[in-house]
Amino acid sequence: MSKQDGSSRQVTTAPLDDRTATIMHVDMDAFFASVELLERPDLRGKPVIVGHASARSVVTAATYEARRYGVNSAMPMAVALRRCPHAVVLEPHFDRYQHFSRQVRAIFEEFTPRVEPLSIDEAFLDITGARALFGGAYAIGTELRRRVLDRTGLTCSVGAAPTKFLAKLASTRAKPDGLLIVPEPDTLRFLHPQPISALWGVGPKTADHLTRLGLRTVADVAAVPIETLRAAIGDAGATRLHALAWGRDPRIVDTVSAEKSIGHETTFETDVRDAETLKRELLRLSLRVGERLRRSDVAARTVSLKLRLHDFTTLTRSRTLNEPTDLGRRVYEEAVTLLEALGRHGEGVRLIGVRAEQLSADAGGGAVLWDDDESWRDTEAAVDALNAKFGEGALRPAALLGPGGARRHHAREQADRDRPV
Repeated sequence: MSKQDGSSRQVTTAPLDDRTATIMHVDMDAFFASVELLERPDLRGKPVIVGHASARSVVTAATYEARRYGVNSAMPMAVALRRCPHAVVLEPHFDRYQHFSRQVRAIFEEFTPRVEPLSIDEAFLDITGARALFGGAYAIGTELRRRVLDRTGLTCSVGAAPTKFLAKLASTRAKPDGLLIVPEPDTLRFLHPQPISALWGVGPKTADHLTRLGLRTVADVAAVPIETLRAAIGDAGATRLHALAWGRDPRIVDTVSAEKSIGHETTFETDVRDAETLKRELLRLSLRVGERLRRSDVAARTVSLKLRLHDFTTLTRSRTLNEPTDLGRRVYEEAVTLLEALGRHGEGVRLIGVRAEQLSADAGGGAVLWDDDESWRDTEAAVDALNAKFGEGALRPAALLGPGGARRHHAREQADRDRPV
């Protein structure tokens, strides 16, 4: 049984004293799958998987009906279809997801300007100042969910609590299409019965260490001496988990948080051994990274290359630039240098990716005596303008066109970004 199938749903069904629940976490329900179902309403209530119909593909998203069979995002498509062979597979459309994400974000900002996006489908809201206009967390959460549904046809789940950790945990427990409020007096009553996996930062490895100590619930973690935790998982982890187990989380809603990195990667349909094909794909991915850097008004100080070989060995290399850049061509040149330095010539490559890291607001091409990238800067600015007018991909390098283009090889290409929890 999937842990994300809604089987452990908890909701708040009536107004309550929610004056202390000033932080809200909003999470769209099975967002990518729900957006696809807007075009295929005949599939509502059926197990649907979003992803490319390929043996090398992975699950991008799944409806709750599919999750009940143990299908989860990032799972190999072959495994998902073995678990749920009667599922319908739909191709992803990332432009649609971005469109609806912008719509939903605009609805959030109708209630408060203090919005911290976590990803394309979730955000924290500080509703402290919104109470005078809209009422408490119950009223705001109810109205926000209504507006999202009325305007987009999508549902979302909302958690409200005194801290970010509790708000996010509450929205998870409210899924799908629910609202759960945890006022401060109810913090430990709600938190302590939860399994240790509910604690932020507890993955399989940490959970294994805690289980060996006989700890299975958050209450167990709260009760154990912190020295015992330190011996098992280290000082930093012990301090954080002990605080969370008692409902303490000092983080505020950060409205100016920036992406930590921007990257794109491709999983090929068949292993690629040709260096020129790999370079063409790196060019395509790098140009997309550059476009996202410019759109976000940030520049990267570091370029990172990711390579997964035919035997699933994963190699990563990074290179720090002399000056930050927001140009795809510069990202590409650095990525190619990293690829050549690996020296794994002729080996089958299953996945290739490029990532821009150490982002800052220092856009490339600032006040310098001369700019070695001036011609590429003008070219990419022109491409941005044309793509904005005629759609993404309206103009692309000749190297990416024709029968030799790498696009025919890839089964999955996913944009992703590091995000806080």
